[in-house]
Amino acid sequence: MGERFTTRFLAVTRAFAARIAAPGLGRAPKDPQRILVAHSLLLGDTIMLTPLLAKLRAQHRAAEITLLAHPAFVPLYAARPYGVRALPFTPHDAATTRALLEESAFDLAIVPGDNRQSWLAAAMRARHIVAHAGDTPWTKSWFVDDARRYPDAPSSWGDMVADLVDGPDAPAFRAIDWPAPAFTPFEAPRAPYAVLHVGASTPLKQWLPERWNALAQHLTERGLGVAWSAGRGEEAIVAACDPAGRFASYAGKLDLAQLWHLLQGAALVVSPDTGVAHLGRAAFTPTVTLFGPGSAVICGAGRFWRDTPWRAVTVDPFPCRDQKVLFRREIAWVRRCGRSTAECPEPRCMHAIEGDALTRAIDALLASR
Repeated sequence: MGERFTTRFLAVTRAFAARIAAPGLGRAPKDPQRILVAHSLLLGDTIMLTPLLAKLRAQHRAAEITLLAHPAFVPLYAARPYGVRALPFTPHDAATTRALLEESAFDLAIVPGDNRQSWLAAAMRARHIVAHAGDTPWTKSWFVDDARRYPDAPSSWGDMVADLVDGPDAPAFRAIDWPAPAFTPFEAPRAPYAVLHVGASTPLKQWLPERWNALAQHLTERGLGVAWSAGRGEEAIVAACDPAGRFASYAGKLDLAQLWHLLQGAALVVSPDTGVAHLGRAAFTPTVTLFGPGSAVICGAGRFWRDTPWRAVTVDPFPCRDQKVLFRREIAWVRRCGRSTAECPEPRCMHAIEGDALTRAIDALLASR
């Protein structure tokens, strides 16, 4: 059996057994002592769960709050922001599921994104499970006790997931709310410097190399050093942006804890709409994000991140940023694009972002600091 099949088999069999032994509660417990946030999201979406974690902590100060996260993300939570305990989980490694099933029962579980993880929450003996309504197929939501509609008005993803919990918002994010994780020392650039992250989860989020090169020149003229950033396997993207090799490249060289410290030490981070942009926000570093197919509203500051030094650069509206689907739910106000490279061979939405628009946003952000 493959790892994903084993993971699902374990979740399904244990979920039914747990709910037969102790049926789910129709109402959320008033004073939950053990709270689970169950998901299998990418880095950026995981960081955007922070408003939910902050709200849970504000309302349940004595509770043990457990967040599932990809094993590579867990070190970011080593200093326990908001007192949260992060446990490794990925459907691609059934051993992580087996370990989770050894946990004590949970009073409350929140399932953001894919409702498939409500089965895992039930298998972990969560007595009351809350998630957004409308996921397909309907069987994903079999064990959801409280299914809530997505909002009718534009909202950030972080605020949407925080609204799965009743009550007032948590205070806005501050730099001290997420202590920096421990890391293995590495040779950092000489300050002041800017980090230009040029990689992305899809080529449709990548900006033109010559524009990155021009931006690097602009920043050096402002007195900033430049450090290139990209993921493993993306070294060629950096080489295209800096064919002369003028600036230091950290592409594929850092783990996430090290990357946090690279970003935290920077005067500026510039990135496409990808996980690193959200990591820069969590590190409270001035960050400018380029939005092509993604939504600057859904991935925006919203209520919780409103005090972070951040700017979005996009062309809005853009004709083919016209899809209304978020996590398989159709939402009237959503405007984004999830097309593949087979459907869209060239990221016209990213190419439409002019260098002047980006430098104006950078200059305004740095001036405000």
